[in-house]
Amino acid sequence: MPYTAKDYSTLIGLSGFSETLLKNHFTLYQGYVTNTNKLNELLELMLKDGKTGTPEFAELKRRFGWEFNGMRLHEYYFENLGGKTALDQYGPLGSQMKCDFGNYETWEKDFRAAGTMRGIGWVVLYQDNLTGRLFNVWINEHDVSHLAGCHPILIMDVFEHAFMLDYGLKKADYIEAFFKNIDWAAAESRTIKKEV
Repeated sequence: MPYTAKDYSTLIGLSGFSETLLKNHFTLYQGYVTNTNKLNELLELMLKDGKTGTPEFAELKRRFGWEFNGMRLHEYYFENLGGKTALDQYGPLGSQMKCDFGNYETWEKDFRAAGTMRGIGWVVLYQDNLTGRLFNVWINEHDVSHLAGCHPILIMDVFEHAFMLDYGLKKADYIEAFFKNIDWAAAESRTIKKEV
């Protein structure tokens, strides 16, 4: 069953994000969905035709992680935007931040610091499925550096397409706009509730 690009047009009008930037970003995301579907079809056909030992199969198999993660990370990113309320610091996510970072402010400082690092990529707040522990992680490429056994809670895109049109080289200003628009309910819904 092919993937369908989701409609994030409700984000148009988001403070700190121009309509042009968002529409360009949505188009880029739609390309990841299209390419994920194309690769799925090609890989299934090559498997059916017995071409799994070819260099072409190997390269398409490697490329699949890039396209799929590009699709999914953008979905998580768009879905954790559009909020207006602060994080409930006594809820499961806020409590886990306090446990792992000492307090929300230290967690935020660490997340922002990862976002302002030189380079392109993503900043992902991951939660370990086994322990519940939180980690802020820099993802350089869609298909590299993900933590095995962890799932994403909050995603910030720091590829140039996410901010250059509106902010130029002022990535810190983009990060400020990102923080003003986090949908903490979406992040909270992704959090594993620890047994007490």
